[in-house]
Amino acid sequence: MTTKFLNKNDFIDFLFIILGSLIGAIGVNMFLIHAKLLSGGVTGLALIFQYLFKIQAGYVIIILNIPLFILSIIKLDKKFTIFSLIGTLAFSSSLILTEPISNILNINDSLLFCLYGGVVSGIGSGLVFAHRGSTGGLDIISMLFKRKYTNFNIGRISFYINLVIVSISAFIFGLPSALYTLIAMYITSFVIDNIVKGLNQSKAVFIITKKEEIISELIMVKLNRGVTYLYGEGAYNKDSKKILYCVVTLSQLPELKNLVTSIDEKAFISISDTSEIHGKGFKSGL
Repeated sequence: MTTKFLNKNDFIDFLFIILGSLIGAIGVNMFLIHAKLLSGGVTGLALIFQYLFKIQAGYVIIILNIPLFILSIIKLDKKFTIFSLIGTLAFSSSLILTEPISNILNINDSLLFCLYGGVVSGIGSGLVFAHRGSTGGLDIISMLFKRKYTNFNIGRISFYINLVIVSISAFIFGLPSALYTLIAMYITSFVIDNIVKGLNQSKAVFIITKKEEIISELIMVKLNRGVTYLYGEGAYNKDSKKILYCVVTLSQLPELKNLVTSIDEKAFISISDTSEIHGKGFKSGL
């Protein structure tokens, strides 16, 4: 039944979601837990249970997500639910399996642990998010609220939840632990943003050339990217022009420039960043 709406690229994404979950779990167990620090969202709440009641965080994450997944199955898109379920199970399982490494480092430096914990956790979560995955929790809550309230701001809710987590950390584990947790949260968020932008980054390209037919054909054949003609007029000599417009991935950009200049050395190329691309050949949100 799932093959009707899952394709080859989806299964590749599944592999990266599992890999990212493993890396994220290593960041939590090897660094954050070793220094008794917390993380954001549901993981942070799970770590509080682990520290206070000795219940492994991986089990707590699964328990906290059960009612959310029931609501997701009933009210949300099946594909989103499958991706989130895979991410949640992979992350929880990885936390349980990598628990022995929490005492592998014989170092007593909370600053180092919060720095490296934030970076490694961010790399893991970034891979998950870049491949359309999630680890449940706030992601499911945001989708449920957005379905009912179009102006719902998940960033604000996430901030309040993390503020509660940091406050609990300060109350139970002391102010230094809370401050280190804040640093780790910020680093994790920063790394996630950069990985997601870097892996999914695309460029919008405008090309002005007298050999537009040849170049557009090569772009479509060699890069497998669509090209659109925009019609313009030169301000100086008033001659009409066909301006080529296309969007390519960051990795395709050097090949595109070489392709254009090899045909027309005098071609004018303008390259711009794109914040988000939806359409054939580019990943869209779930």
